[in-house]
Amino acid sequence: MRRKLPSNAALMAFETAARHGSFARAANELALTEGAISRQIGRLEAFLGVTLFERVGNRVRLLPNGERYAAQVRELLDRLDRDSQYLMGQPSDGASLDIAVSPTFALRWLIPRLPDFGQQHPNICVHLSERMEPFVLAGSGLDAAIHFEHPAWTGMHTHRLLNEVLIPVCHPALLNSGKQATALDSLPRLHRRQNPDAWQRYAQETGMVLSNAAMGARYDLHAMLIEAALAGLGVALVPRLYVEAELAQGRLVAPWPQATNIVKTFCLVLPEPLELSGAPIRAFACWLLGQAHLA
Repeated sequence: MRRKLPSNAALMAFETAARHGSFARAANELALTEGAISRQIGRLEAFLGVTLFERVGNRVRLLPNGERYAAQVRELLDRLDRDSQYLMGQPSDGASLDIAVSPTFALRWLIPRLPDFGQQHPNICVHLSERMEPFVLAGSGLDAAIHFEHPAWTGMHTHRLLNEVLIPVCHPALLNSGKQATALDSLPRLHRRQNPDAWQRYAQETGMVLSNAAMGARYDLHAMLIEAALAGLGVALVPRLYVEAELAQGRLVAPWPQATNIVKTFCLVLPEPLELSGAPIRAFACWLLGQAHLA
C-alpha cells in the first residue's frame, strides 16, 4: 500500500515557520521567498485537509492542530537528520557497531581499552550509546549491549564479563597519619543515590562500625563518586574495577576491607548467538571477553 506522505519541502517549510512563528523568518532561514513558504504550507494544509495556521493580515499563528503536528514533524526531521549524518559518516571500506553501555562502565573501563581494539581492527568503528537501565534490545537498532545481568535480557544471548565488588576509596590527604584503619567512621562518606543502603550493607559484611551509615553527600553516578573522592570530598564506596588505575598510581587509597558480596555482574548482551552474528560483532565480542579475562 502506497504511503500517504507530504513532500519534504512542505514539511521543512511548515516546521521552520512553526518554530519561528513567522513566514518571513522561515523564508530567511531556508533562503526562500515568503510567498514560497506560504505556498508550501498551503499545499500541506490542502494535503492534510487541516488548517495549521491562522492568518490575520500579515501575521500568522499556529492553531492547536498545528502545534501538535509541528512537534511531531520536528522530531521526525531531527531524527532523519541524525540518521543521515550517521550514515554519511560510515566508513566505505569497513564496518561499524552500535553498542549500548552504562555511562560509568564506558568512561572508566571500556573507553580506555578501545584503542587496543582499534589497533587490532582498524576498519571497525565502534559507536557507544548511553543506557542507564536495561531495555528491549530487539528492534532498538543497536548491535549489542554491555550491561549488568537482569531479567530484561531474557531471550537474549549473554556472556559474563566482570563482577562488581565495592571498595571504599579516598584521596590520601583525607587520612590522618597512622589512623587509616580506624578513621572510616569519622570521615565524610559519599553515596550513590540509587544505592542508599550500600554503606550499611558494607558495614554488615565487613564488621566495620559506622555510627550513621546514611550520612553524607549523594551522587547519581559512580563516575561522580570517584571524582568527588579524587577531589578529597570524602570516602566513596565504588566498584574496584573502576579505580584500579587510580589505586596503582596512588591517587586514591583503599586501606579498608573490600566488600565480600558481588553487587552486579556485567555481561555482553547479543540479540543472537555469537556464532550466528556478523563478523564485526564477533570480533568485538571476542576482544571484549579477552579484555575481561585479563582484568
